[in-house]
Amino acid sequence: MPGSGGESRSDLAILIGIKLCGLALIIVPALDVRFGWTPRLPLWCEVCGGILLLGGSFPFFRAFTDNTFASQLVRIQTERGQHVIDTGVYGFVRHPMYLGASLWFVGGALLLGSVSGLLLALAMLGLLVVRIFGEEKLLARGLEGYKEYLQKVRYRLIPHVW
Repeated sequence: MPGSGGESRSDLAILIGIKLCGLALIIVPALDVRFGWTPRLPLWCEVCGGILLLGGSFPFFRAFTDNTFASQLVRIQTERGQHVIDTGVYGFVRHPMYLGASLWFVGGALLLGSVSGLLLALAMLGLLVVRIFGEEKLLARGLEGYKEYLQKVRYRLIPHVW
C-alpha cells in the first residue's frame, strides 16, 4: 500500500496521477460516446482498439507470473529478498506490465471510438514514461544486478523501439 515505506514522494505523486487518470479513463470516454463531445473515431480504429486490448492482456498478466516482486509501489523489497527478474516477458522488455497497461489504455479508448479517451490514454502513457525513468534510476542504484540487466534487455517498453 502507498505509504508503507521505501517509496519516493515523487513516485507517490505519479501513482496518484495514474490512478486519477485511470478513473477518468473509465468515466470520460463513456460520457464522450454518450453525449458526442468529440467526433467518433472510424470503425477501423475501434477494431484496432479491440486487438490492442486483447494483446495487452498477455504481457500484463504474465508480468505478475514471472515477477513475484511486482508491486504498485516503486521500491526495493529488501524484506522479501528482491532480485532481478530477467526471464519470461522480462527478457523482452524491462516493463512488460506497463506495456500491457499501455495497450489497454489506448485500446480501450480506440474501441469506444473516443477522442477524449485517447487523449487521456496518452496522458497516462506520459505518466508511465516519467515513472519508468524514476523506477530504473532507483533500481539501478539499489538493486544488485540491475545495471547488468539494463545492458542485457535494452528496451524499456516497446520491443526494438524504446
